[in-house]
Amino acid sequence: MCEFIEQAIDSVLSQDYPHIEYLVLDGGSTDGTLEVLERYRDRLRYYSGPDAGTADAINRGVAMSRGSIVAWLNADDIYLPGAVSCAVAAFREHPDAGVVYGEGLWLDASGEIIGEYPVRDADQQTLAAECCICQPASFIRRETWERVGGLDTTLATSFDYEFWIRMTRFYPMVRIPVKLAGSRLHRGGKTLRQRNLVYADAFRVLKKHYGYVPFAWVYAQLRFLLRGREDLPGAMKPSIPAFLWSLPAGLWHNPRHAPKFFGEWLRASRLFRW
Repeated sequence: MCEFIEQAIDSVLSQDYPHIEYLVLDGGSTDGTLEVLERYRDRLRYYSGPDAGTADAINRGVAMSRGSIVAWLNADDIYLPGAVSCAVAAFREHPDAGVVYGEGLWLDASGEIIGEYPVRDADQQTLAAECCICQPASFIRRETWERVGGLDTTLATSFDYEFWIRMTRFYPMVRIPVKLAGSRLHRGGKTLRQRNLVYADAFRVLKKHYGYVPFAWVYAQLRFLLRGREDLPGAMKPSIPAFLWSLPAGLWHNPRHAPKFFGEWLRASRLFRW
């Protein structure tokens, strides 16, 4: 991620909010990342060494920090100008909120905008169907982080999704109608490079919290497997092979809820314009 990290750092350091504590946890990079971090050492704190995965590094970073609001930004993502000030103002306006989150943009490897993240109002029902929160556009109140328990370190991906689901059980999650961050899609990132693992982890999360994998998730995975590449998240695009295969796949994932999945599958057939 060396080619992107300087943009990520600059997007944090250029924020107009004056009270930012910036920690960078590096997993022992050998790609030039440490040289970049060293240039910024008077404006941030960084630690480099082996970790037990991304979720573990984030948990440790939050534990080392002191602020009442916490957030994490991956090395290939960016904050948009004014993002932190906007989040702080939203927490002041909504003192009961556990999380505030804004709109997000999809960026390509060159930083060009290629789409908008499909952000929705988050609750238990919506999160069962989709991960509707743009992670880099999210900010968390520390006391709620500590009560909910941080990120699940058994997940290599989808740990943010699992955290949002737990959070909605205890605290409101407030959506801000302002673009706060850019999330980068590129072949070196986990979102695309480890897409099969993303789906496997998401299915684990769904089975853990809901005991059920909805049609939308099963269909999206099959469309990806059959095409060999992912669409931008958003409205489901029709694929007859993916739709047909989604029935046996969904029944396999949901052996105790076969009638429920079959009903979902039938209803979904009417949503597509074949």
